[in-house]
Amino acid sequence: MITAAQLRAARALLGVDQRRLAELSSLSVPTIQRMEASETMVRGNVDSLVKLIAAFDAAGIEMIDEGAASHSQGRGVRLKSNSGSAQNLPSARSDNKASSGTRERP
Repeated sequence: MITAAQLRAARALLGVDQRRLAELSSLSVPTIQRMEASETMVRGNVDSLVKLIAAFDAAGIEMIDEGAASHSQGRGVRLKSNSGSAQNLPSARSDNKASSGTRERP
């Protein structure tokens, strides 16, 4: 499981907005918003959580569970060492709706 804070931090590390994360994970923007608004653990159906984690993994984000090996205690996120930046993000799936024509911020 991941926390809402981890979700927001991972998105910030990638430099993407909620709309771009929704595209990368094949989820809707309201789903991403609900997940980020959770008080502690992200709530959602298992399928949605799997898609979200897979999108982060593909983008080079590693979720750190509480008690997992790290230099300090607690949960967190980190960019994998072989990852570059948000420019290396996988493109959105081709079956997503066309964008609104607005330019995405990095």
